[in-house]
Amino acid sequence: MSADFYDRALTRVKWLTVAVGLVGTAAMFFVRGRDAAAGFLAGAGISYVNLELLCGLAHVMGDSAPKARGWGALIALRYAIVGVAVYVIVRILGITPVAVLVGLLAAFAAVILEILYELILYART
Repeated sequence: MSADFYDRALTRVKWLTVAVGLVGTAAMFFVRGRDAAAGFLAGAGISYVNLELLCGLAHVMGDSAPKARGWGALIALRYAIVGVAVYVIVRILGITPVAVLVGLLAAFAAVILEILYELILYART
């Protein structure tokens, strides 16, 4: 499989993360209300940023230039950043933590959808 195949799959995962975030936000709005929808959207946004950070780190590590030092520090601090963001969302804004935690799973859901897409697409070949 070529590098182009992986780039296309990664692009699909990013778009699927956005789609899961938007569909999940709409579903949370109709099922649980405005606060839960805002929490899900915030969690999905954090999930997308985390996915972008991991993709950026992977690209930097695959490159021959020594740029990974700044990325490594950012990745090392990402859990602290996510923790502070979730704390602010839950404590300061008063949004339910369950909605935020479910929103954090948006990238995971996108990866599962991408796996299913690949299985269905290549099952015919």
